[in-house]
Amino acid sequence: MDHLMIDGKFLGITWTFWKLLGWAGNLVFFSRFVIQWIATEREKKVVVPLAFWYCSLLGSLCLLIYAMHQRDSVFIFAYLFTWIPYTRNLYFAMKERKNAIPAMGAD
Repeated sequence: MDHLMIDGKFLGITWTFWKLLGWAGNLVFFSRFVIQWIATEREKKVVVPLAFWYCSLLGSLCLLIYAMHQRDSVFIFAYLFTWIPYTRNLYFAMKERKNAIPAMGAD
């Protein structure tokens, strides 16, 4: 464990709230790929579960907030509009689920 500490910093990084937010955003955003991969493997066809869109939205918003704190215009622009398709896909998924519930009980 001592080799992970460099000058009193874990992995040589000064861990602040902002650094934690940025890394949390990266981890949540990355997890969407794992979620989608597992769902696809289970179904043996391409599947994009709701968790993928929630992770996309949460991760990109965390990264946008971090980028704004860093005042990095390239990073800000990269995440500025990503929430639009994520929220739209969540809206359609929720609408689809709401419409499917009465149809299931119609038998």
